[in-house]
Amino acid sequence: MHLMYSIGTDGKRIYTLKKQTETGAMTMSAHPARFSPDDKYARHRATIKKRFGILPTQRPVKPM
Repeated sequence: MHLMYSIGTDGKRIYTLKKQTETGAMTMSAHPARFSPDDKYARHRATIKKRFGILPTQRPVKPM
């Protein structure tokens, strides 16, 4: 079993071990993707994210 999450109505994560919520929506994995130091394409992915403004530092700040 893996830890999964869904987004609640208030915008916060709701953690569960189930693959679907009670409404039938699919949950997402709460674990990060695997990292490989031999990743040949990391530079290209970062360049594309920077170009389209989707780096974490380029996202608008969410009000709390």
